[in-house]
Amino acid sequence: MRSMRWNARGFTLIELMIVVAIIGVLVSIAVPLYANVTARSRIAKAQADIRSLVTAVSMYQSHMSTYPIALGNLTAVATNPAGITAGPFMGSIPTPPSTSWGPAYAYATNANGTFLISAAGDGVTVTAP
Repeated sequence: MRSMRWNARGFTLIELMIVVAIIGVLVSIAVPLYANVTARSRIAKAQADIRSLVTAVSMYQSHMSTYPIALGNLTAVATNPAGITAGPFMGSIPTPPSTSWGPAYAYATNANGTFLISAAGDGVTVTAP
């Protein structure tokens, strides 16, 4: 009876420490990978948002023969000089992926008839076109 109880013992302290060390190594590998994936997803969202804004600005420009003064103009109905109404060109202006990207996408027109939409965050600047 005594030998049976001796063989029914649990894990030793060394075995438990080895398991905890293995879990620690796995966590130290997984956490940076997870952070990298979330940063890449925020960058991808910014790129997709900017592409949709570029499309809406291009449609506005085709209808009005001029670029909008601000991105907010894309959410309203616009009447061109010929009296034809169109729009809204977007339901709402998308917000950047996180607060580190700033409060809104930057929009600027140039004197040579082009425009630029940009956002910066996570160590990356996304611009188009």
